[in-house]
Amino acid sequence: MALAVLFPPDRPLRLASGERLGPVQVAYETYGRLNGAGDNAVFLCHALTGDSHPARHRADDTPGWWETMVGPGRPVDTDRYFVICANVLGGCAGTTGPWTAGADGHPHGWGFPDITVADMVTVHRELVSALGVRRLRAVVGGSLGGMQALEWLLRHPDDADGFAIIAGTGRQSADNLAWNAVARYAIRNSAALSPGPAAEADSGAGLGTARMIAHLTYLSEQSLHRKFGRAPRREGTRTHASTTVQGDFAVESYLEHQADKFLRRFDPRSYLHLLGAMDRFDAFAVPDRLRQAAVLPEVLLYSFAHDRLFGPEHSARIQTELAARGLAARHEQDRTTDIGHDAFLLEVPGFLDVADRFLQGLDTCPRALCDDLVSR
Repeated sequence: MALAVLFPPDRPLRLASGERLGPVQVAYETYGRLNGAGDNAVFLCHALTGDSHPARHRADDTPGWWETMVGPGRPVDTDRYFVICANVLGGCAGTTGPWTAGADGHPHGWGFPDITVADMVTVHRELVSALGVRRLRAVVGGSLGGMQALEWLLRHPDDADGFAIIAGTGRQSADNLAWNAVARYAIRNSAALSPGPAAEADSGAGLGTARMIAHLTYLSEQSLHRKFGRAPRREGTRTHASTTVQGDFAVESYLEHQADKFLRRFDPRSYLHLLGAMDRFDAFAVPDRLRQAAVLPEVLLYSFAHDRLFGPEHSARIQTELAARGLAARHEQDRTTDIGHDAFLLEVPGFLDVADRFLQGLDTCPRALCDDLVSR
């Protein structure tokens, strides 16, 4: 992981809220090499609880969150592309967020300003410029990462040859908002968020509950049934003797494990800020710049039939909205897996093949050549 310090105090980041923030520290990782023309870079946008480490750099490295997509011979081929991934603004994996120090030297904590998906993209673009990239080959993201890719497309369409928006949405549905409201309620009412001295004594109860709620939206009912059904809890997985406190079933111990693991790596304040950014995102309610683009980029929308978080109807709406603005986007849908939303992170051959062909298609017509062809 590398760190970049952007937006110095004399040129702070102006957030969508109007507040200013600076300097901004950004944790990022790169793979491959930037070519002489500075135009072979692919920017990866991570999901809600992701970070800047999508894949291993070497065999003994820690596995990343998108091993199926990134690496030599993978769709985002690190032998071919200069790949960049950065922890989002407001995150807790190295980038400025509630956990980092403010101007007074103390952590921002609850004083950290509200952020938007647009603010995240502003920071990404500044990092891309600082790394010497002249033009991106593609911006690729899933879930919250797909929101970032869509925001980037609508407001800065000339930045890249192509945009891949995977299992994404242009705005949250009422169902999505409701699940996030329950998660917020759980965190807000935990000891960690109580006012006064107890505020720093995080019991983890709220954030753990929020993680369990979210995890259920990432998996389909079919995949949960196939994996667990009504199988009993394994020996040694209880932390309390009473079945009233902890039920008898394996699916409960699985969710408890996901919650406990999450508490070791995530900050509840970051989680709330990122949830808020997702809930406020309404991509097509804000003027876009597509009609000002020199050449419209290629756009891939990819959805999964059994995704109960951002299913095919979300991608279909994005496609319709883009078409109304003169941009024909391709929408591919996978029906081969019933895993659910998390399918975009896993080995789904049809999906990976489509992503590979999309990126290779961008390679066959470099932007400079395409610009020349259009001008003729």
